Amino acid sequence: MDPHSVLCLLLVLCTGEVLCKPTFRKERIRLDPELNNQIPEENQSFQQDHEAFLGKDDAKTFDQLTPEESKDRLGKIINRIDSDSDGLITTEELTAWIKRVQKRYVYENVARVWKDYDVNKDNTISWEEYKQATYGYYLANPEEFQDAAEQFSFKKMLPRDERRFKQADLNGDLEANREEFTSFLHPEEFEHMKDIVILETLEDIDKNGDGFVDQDEYIADMFSHEEGQPEPNWVATEREQFADFRDINKDGKMDKEEIRHWILPQDYDHAQAEARHLIYESDLDKDKVLTKEEVLQNWNMFVGSQATNYGEDLTRNHDEL
Repeated sequence: MDPHSVLCLLLVLCTGEVLCKPTFRKERIRLDPELNNQIPEENQSFQQDHEAFLGKDDAKTFDQLTPEESKDRLGKIINRIDSDSDGLITTEELTAWIKRVQKRYVYENVARVWKDYDVNKDNTISWEEYKQATYGYYLANPEEFQDAAEQFSFKKMLPRDERRFKQADLNGDLEANREEFTSFLHPEEFEHMKDIVILETLEDIDKNGDGFVDQDEYIADMFSHEEGQPEPNWVATEREQFADFRDINKDGKMDKEEIRHWILPQDYDHAQAEARHLIYESDLDKDKVLTKEEVLQNWNMFVGSQATNYGEDLTRNHDEL
């Protein structure tokens, strides 16, 4: 495999760059609509709703369905969400569904890549197996990687992955079972990995290497300036957010604890916020619950032109989740 192909594979499989971005970073956190009636322009798209409701992988396949097929399969999903079969979808039921979808995505993602790393088929993945599968070509042929960006990517990601692997390896044997490997790939889902999520976020955004994130670094992580072009309105709003809420001690920068409050807020349930948003936007009679008819009338919010291959989804054993 040529070095460019290896780098592409690395960027797809390497946990530090793609699979495990912190849940909230680079995503505009949607506030409860009852608290904030002005939704940023970028959230006019239903993409975030579709992915939350369906899962990222399933959402990508829905273009193959006609609107009629979409509504028919959405109706079957609604029946499953309505856990007490009373004909009404509550915030609690919709929150539970979204969390289930998120959990399914995590474990299906691990299942897809597991076979690529468990080389000796002993149902564990050692650090050496992972290192060789991901970085082996680079380690054996460093002279083939002349591009400075490629060299930097490998040199940065290898020690970062090793640090994360050791944090996920609870018994310290450098052999990851399925649950440990899941926490390695998806550290944002596990309490004992939260410090790693914070540290990696800091390292990604802290371009001047001072151990903090200042306002310019915070903005640069979301928005790239083009010479002569004014900042869009949402960037100005984010600057205010940084000054008013991110920089808690008002010293002009975020330290690790302030980053923790930003990306891992203790008082913010992403699934619940998404459920509230979907109900708020679709609740025609404003009784704070949804009927099947209300969901189907606002089907674009839930599935739109992108949704899941429910033919597979409906035959899946959801009890395993």
